[in-house]
Amino acid sequence: MQDKLRLEGLTLTVASVAKSVEFYGGTLGLEVAYHPGPAFALIKVGGELGGTIGLLSVEQARKKGAKKMTSNQTKAIHIEFTTDDLDALYEELTARGMTFDEPPHDEPWERVMRGFDPDGYSVEIAQGRRGQDGDIWTKAR
Repeated sequence: MQDKLRLEGLTLTVASVAKSVEFYGGTLGLEVAYHPGPAFALIKVGGELGGTIGLLSVEQARKKGAKKMTSNQTKAIHIEFTTDDLDALYEELTARGMTFDEPPHDEPWERVMRGFDPDGYSVEIAQGRRGQDGDIWTKAR
C-alpha cells in the first residue's frame, strides 16, 4: 500500500479563510495557489514536490450549499492523499473494510473519493497529482 499513496496535504478548519490566507500567504510567505472565495483557499508548500494546506470555513461552506459538513469538521483535520488509479484503490480499500461516504466521482477540480478513519477524521483520496495534471490547481496559477 505504501507505494500507492502520496500525502498531498492537510485541510485545516478555520474561523476566517481571509485571515488565514493573510497569515499563511502574507506572514509566512507561502504561495496562495487557489482562493475562490470565503469558504476555501489552498496554500502550496514546497514547490512542485511539496503539498498543500487547505483552509476551510465550515460556516461559509454551509452557506454555499455544502450539505455534508458535519459538526466533527468544525475543528478537525482532513487528510488528503493522491493515487494513480482511484477506482482500483477504491475496490482494494473497500475489500479491506474502509467505508466511504463518497465513492469515486468527478468533481469540477478532480476525480475523488472520501471516507473516514476509525476516529472519524475525513480521508480524501484523489486521482493524479495536484499541480501536475492540468487540474484546477495548475490552472488557478
